[in-house]
Parts: sequence; structure tokens; C-alpha cells
Amino acid sequence: MSKTTEIAVTSPPPPKKVKESSVTPQVVPMMGNEAIARGAWEAGAKVASAYPGTPSTEILESLATYPVEDIEAQWATNEKVSYDVATGAALSGVRAFAAMKHVGLNVAADSLMSQTYIGVNAGLVIAVCDDPGIHSSQNEQDTRLYAQLAMAPVLEPADAQEALDYTRLAFDISEQFDTPVILRSNTRLSHTRSLVKGGERQEQEPREFLSDPKKAVMIPLHARMRHPLLLEREKALVEYFNQSELTRWEQGSKEIGIITAGTSYSYVKEVLPSASILKLASSYPLAEKKVREFCESVDRVIVVEELEPVLENAIRLLGIEVEGKAFFPRVGEFSPELVRECFEKVGVLEPTSKKTVMEIPPMPRPPLLCAGCPHSSSYMALRAINARVAGDIGCYTLAVMEPLHALDTTVAMGSSIGNAVGIAKAGNETRPIVATIGDSTFLHAGIPPLIDAVYNQANITVLLLDNHTTAMTGGQEHAGTGVTLRGEKVERVDFEKLVRSVGVKWVRKTDSYNLGHVYQMLNEAIKFRGVSVIISDRPCVLDPQKIKGTPYEAISKACTACQGCMNLGCPAIHWSDELYDGHHKVYINPDQCMGCSLCAQVCSENAIQLVSN
Repeated sequence: MSKTTEIAVTSPPPPKKVKESSVTPQVVPMMGNEAIARGAWEAGAKVASAYPGTPSTEILESLATYPVEDIEAQWATNEKVSYDVATGAALSGVRAFAAMKHVGLNVAADSLMSQTYIGVNAGLVIAVCDDPGIHSSQNEQDTRLYAQLAMAPVLEPADAQEALDYTRLAFDISEQFDTPVILRSNTRLSHTRSLVKGGERQEQEPREFLSDPKKAVMIPLHARMRHPLLLEREKALVEYFNQSELTRWEQGSKEIGIITAGTSYSYVKEVLPSASILKLASSYPLAEKKVREFCESVDRVIVVEELEPVLENAIRLLGIEVEGKAFFPRVGEFSPELVRECFEKVGVLEPTSKKTVMEIPPMPRPPLLCAGCPHSSSYMALRAINARVAGDIGCYTLAVMEPLHALDTTVAMGSSIGNAVGIAKAGNETRPIVATIGDSTFLHAGIPPLIDAVYNQANITVLLLDNHTTAMTGGQEHAGTGVTLRGEKVERVDFEKLVRSVGVKWVRKTDSYNLGHVYQMLNEAIKFRGVSVIISDRPCVLDPQKIKGTPYEAISKACTACQGCMNLGCPAIHWSDELYDGHHKVYINPDQCMGCSLCAQVCSENAIQLVSN
């Protein structure tokens, strides 16, 4: 008899109410992301769209707290869609805004490259949040390089107040120079709170739709005419930043001059307050005249910037000798401590004496899936059949860790199915080939590769892990949940119908908490010749709100320390002090246990039971 437990699924939380502080000008603490949202609202933006991705997620969540009459804020299926939505609104004559993390710009880049040729009509701003230090991403990437490639100006605020002010200004620059503008944030700025003084919303009179095919329809003939205009615009922007008060020259010692931008400026001011500093608001295009004048006024110039030497290389192209990455790293996130150490290497600061540090060993805590995670059963089953597993972006990537240890690749959003097709077509794999992908990721970028798999007759199994949310970024809604960003109920995507519509013949749905059925479906799927799809269906136990059933307990006298339940990797299951034949028995923390029943299903001794009242 199956021990699968039924856990009630609660309805989505009601839409957030507009806070009075959201519309009333006052000095309040804000995260950088909240300040960016405030800036877009104050600038009179009418349409905003984004796909959630740390560290950018809270921007759209914050915008959704403002009145819908002011701004239409919505989740998109991916970053390109969000940017295209914003572009359409801008071309229609209203200010528009898109937000994404750095790797999301990869997805939107195709549109960005053409949009810089076209221009905007009404203001168009893209907030892109980089992740130096790779806190929650698959790579480090410098958005400023994209700005140079697209010839789109990029503004770099240093704190939350500037995040608001620069966002407002970005819309003005966008309209003045007929260009999309990138606002570059990073993890530290996006998630750090500081005091911010807000202002009033500036309602914008809608413009007429941009009806000019030579400008807005990028066939080769029109694109060739537009490209020289980009070069003229670049010169005009250089002059703008040369004259702008945003390019701030802070007089100090003539022995050392620092050129910096963004959050690096804050670290420099803390560590080397006596230096002359040229704070750039924009790293592209460069305020060339101001940079020349500044460099001529000091004996030595150091460029301080996170990640790539974008400013350093641009200044050297002007024929000016500067230093930077010889002392400052190209990897990782900056901090005051790191910047101080680097300035010690430069020779402008004396080495600090080493302070006595109390060595306290950290509590070991390996990254694991949550207690009760519905993905655990799928990866246990995949490990049991010794599958070659192409994984995807999401919290289920943690299945690469012991004890599940069930992933072979994870590249980027939506890559798993395409990777699996390639593995199958290589023809040298003897193990079953399975792609795992989450529901939000499938809608983001998984549908085209599934079509490709069917079209090219790949012999693979796709495990669609539907946990009814965008879990890794905090439980945001998407088209498969049937709920909008503002909490409105709408038509939801039927994954089974969608999968069948692209030609998949073998499609089954299973309850992730029915471990026996998951094993059965997986064994049937891998025997099918062609593309088979299993939809593993269970809501996330934590987001958008916590789902907790009656906890389980391990009956000590019945436990034989077989370790079967430990193979789930559930953080609620611990070793106890009691031994059986020299091995530790288990203990289940009732506060952590979500009542999913998976441990009870794998226990061969029936030693795990529901906690009795």
C-alpha cells in the first residue's frame, strides 16, 4: 500500500496592497532594487516587464506595489520577451522599463542589438543586475561589454539614492538621444539598504506611435542607413557626459588619482578618502575630455572597477597610461577590505597589522534541496536507473550534490533538452539519456529544444519538474501557475497539452510524492523509442507560501540504520546517537519535516511513521 500523503495546497496569497510610502515622498530605507523601481515609477514609466532572476527580482515585485493605473507591471516568460514588451510600449509612445540579471541580458541581446539602431520614441530603460562573486548565477559577466557592443549608454549608480536618481535620469537621456539606456546594478547595490529620498511621479503625455518604417523596420537597407547615426549619437553622448555634473571630480591629493564608477566608488571613498577621485556616472561612452583633464592633474592614475578592465582599456585607447588590473582582480566581488589590500599593493597605503581573529570552525552545512522538496524523488529515481542526466537552471541543480549526485551537466536556462539531444545524437552513450527542467524554465527556454528533439527524432526522456512556481528566485508566479504578478487569476498553461501539441506521443503525469509511481513511469519512459515526457507534479513546499503536513518520526527500536532515508538528502533527517550494529540510527526533526512521506516510502523496516497526536 502506498504511503503517499496528501498535503493541502493553499490558494495563492492576495495581491500586495499599495503602501503609502510607495507614493508619498519621504526619506525611507530602500534596497537598491526598490530604489530602481521607485525611480521608474517617478519617471512616469507606464509599462514594466521582467523575468525573475537574482539579484534583479525585487525590482518588478516592488513596481507591482504601485497603482496599476500608474504602471502595468508584469512577469514575462523570459528576458527577451520582457525587453520586447518594453520596446513595443516605448515605440507606442509611453515610457517603458525592463529588468533582468546579467545572464538574462544574453537572452535579450538579440533585440537590444537592433533596438539601438531603431531608437525609442518614448524613454526605454533596461536595468541589468550583475553578480560579481557568483552568489546565485552560473557565471560572472560584465554588462558594460554588452553596452559597448550594442552602443547603448550605461549608467552605474553607487548607492540606493543614485539608483533612484539615475533611473529617472535614464529615461530623460533615452528620449534626448533616442536610445535605450542600460542601468547597471550589482548584487551588493541591489540588496543593500540605505536611506533614499523619493519624489513625486512625473506623469508623461503619451506620444504618437512611431510610424516610420525606415527607422523602425530593420531590413538591411534601413540598418545601413541607421548605423552611421549610432556613431553620431555616441559622440553626442560623450559630450553630454563631459559636461554633465554626474561626472564628478573630487579634488584631493595630486600624488594619486582614482577613476572609478558604481559601488567601487563607495569602497574607494572609505579606504582612500584623501585621493583625488573622478567618479564616472557612465562607463560607456567615456567622458573623454574630463578623463584627460583629470589624468593631467595627478601624478599617478589608478582605475578601480569590478570585473573586466572596461574603463582601464578605454582610457588607454586615449593614449593615457593608467594602472588598474595589475593590482585589482578581474574575478569576484569587491569589498572595502579587498580594496584596501589592493591599495597596499599599489603602495599608497601602509600594510595593516594583522588583527587577532578568533578561529571558530563553521558549522558544516552542505547545499541541499529543502525538506519535502518534490524534486528529491525524481533524482533518486534517476540515480537508481543510472541515467545520463542533463540538468537545467533552478534549485534542482542542487541534486548534483551528495547524496543525490544525479546531474551530469548544467549549462544555462533551457539548455538541458538540447544538451540531451546532442548526447543522444553523439551515439556513444549506453545509459538512458534524461533531461530535467523546471516548469518556469521550460516556459522560458525549453519549448524550442523540445520541438527540436521531436523533429530530429532524438531518443531521450524529458522530466518536467512542475513545482508550480519560479522557486529559486523566491516563488514568483508564471504562465503555468495561472496567477499574475499582481495576484490576478488568469488562464494557466496546460503542460500536458502543450507537450502533446509539439508532437510528443508518450506523455505521462505523476505525483512526485508517489515514489513507486515515479520509478514506474521513468522505467516505462526510457523504454520508449523517441521523445518521452514525464510531468512530475507537486507544488514547492516553501513558495509562494509554506505547505506543511503532519511530520514523521523515526521509531528508534525499529530502525536498523540501513541509510535508505539518508539517501534522500533531506535536511530534516539526522544521525542520532543510538547505534545499530555499529551504525547510527536516524532522527527526524519535527520542526523541519514537511510531512512529504518520501522517507517513509523508502524505509524497508516500516520504522518511519506519522507523529501520533
